[in-house]
Amino acid sequence: MIIIMLGAQGTGKGTVAGIISEQTNWPQISTGDIFRKNISEKTELGIEANKYMSKGNLVPDEITIPMVADRLSQEDAKQGAILDGFPRNIKQAQKLDEILKDMGKQVDLVVNLSTPREEIIDRMLTRVVCSNPDCKTTYNTKLHPPKVEGVCDKCGAPLKQREDDSNSEAINRRLEIYENQTAPLVEYYKEKGVLRTETVSVSINRMGKDVAQDIIQLVKKGE
Repeated sequence: MIIIMLGAQGTGKGTVAGIISEQTNWPQISTGDIFRKNISEKTELGIEANKYMSKGNLVPDEITIPMVADRLSQEDAKQGAILDGFPRNIKQAQKLDEILKDMGKQVDLVVNLSTPREEIIDRMLTRVVCSNPDCKTTYNTKLHPPKVEGVCDKCGAPLKQREDDSNSEAINRRLEIYENQTAPLVEYYKEKGVLRTETVSVSINRMGKDVAQDIIQLVKKGE
């Protein structure tokens, strides 16, 4: 099964995808994580990606699409995968359909997360992640703080704030890009009959873990 996580930055896509991945053993494929790994290792791809990410812009398709295609072809993704951060626009969605068709697969479920803008900005400014590339657990210093400040509960590695989360101007720029380029995907997948929209917000006491459990139950029913 191929699942896509949609939603603006800070809505909890990574959290939901991570829980689903843990309980299904399907890999969570995050283009953002792959880019950040390459940036930290100063690879050629990382240097190019950082030119865009540091300004809150999207990485071009010619860098992103081949990388996703290669990842989906790997052995651990044969039974299923959760795409977190891809596709980001209609062109990428159409290309993904072609890639999956060649593999004899299709997009089975698209989970669209919705959160009030003010809450998104606050979450991103207070978000920290594990610096261990094999862990990458995400925390929020207000909503979901680690047991020990600055230390990951799971692996003990130091926590850090992503560079693109520390600047409110860059955050607003990323949200504008999402609204202009990525939001049309909601209608694209709605027309295909695979869209499920979920509201994630403190105001209604419904967070990512609640959505994830609902999706897991839905997946199990479809198996």
